[in-house]
Amino acid sequence: MTTRLTFLGVAGYLVEGAGQKILIDPYLTGSPVAPFGTDALPVPDVILVSHAAFDHLGDTAEIARRSGAPVVCGADTRALLIEQGIPPTQLRATVWGIVVEVGGVVVRPVESHHWSSARLENGATISGVPLGFIVEPERDVRVYHFGDSAIFGDMRLIGELYRPTIGILGCTQPKPLLARDASAGRVVTGEMSPAEAALAAEFLGVGLAVASHYADPDDDDVLEFLRLVPEHDSTGTRAAIALEPGQVLVIDGGQHRVVPRQ
Repeated sequence: MTTRLTFLGVAGYLVEGAGQKILIDPYLTGSPVAPFGTDALPVPDVILVSHAAFDHLGDTAEIARRSGAPVVCGADTRALLIEQGIPPTQLRATVWGIVVEVGGVVVRPVESHHWSSARLENGATISGVPLGFIVEPERDVRVYHFGDSAIFGDMRLIGELYRPTIGILGCTQPKPLLARDASAGRVVTGEMSPAEAALAAEFLGVGLAVASHYADPDDDDVLEFLRLVPEHDSTGTRAAIALEPGQVLVIDGGQHRVVPRQ
């Protein structure tokens, strides 16, 4: 069997394997680097939303409304999606440790050291638990999505318990989005720095370390992540990859290759 990971820009991915189509953090409309619009996506079996930030929640409501695809998310994201017209019966709120099967896909939410909050139409701000995810699109291919997490020691435990084979790991911030930030001061790193993300790959024990949370694969932080992954690799076999938006990482029989953007 073959698994395909299409990079949608920032932290968005379409994971396809064994007949499953899993859409994660689909931020396309308004993204400066989206490779295509939402109408080019296949109908997903399930949409996973790590937290309520605009560059992760993205087009979830529009895609879910059009396709009828169910959504797995945290409680605050669920409340926001209900306000946006998604029926509660189409939503599955969960939290770390509560494994769910939705749309025929088994989804394991795991700890994410981040935040999640949403502003409702009545002006109230609600907060919830951010999520990381592990999904297994085919036997022995287990994809970990960091969900915007900072590094933490129990990534070793996640690696020991669930043995992800592919780690999608944020190593920077998407610079065009930072340019829109009018807050005081400046953001210096992503939720993980390149060194932290490279160490997270070692904690998780993944065979493929996939850079994430960027707009440009030639970003200095992304290049630093690619350089540092081998330095933290106790196996001597870990590969580090940074995709261009629209490119596809293909995993086939234990081998991998990158397919150019179509």
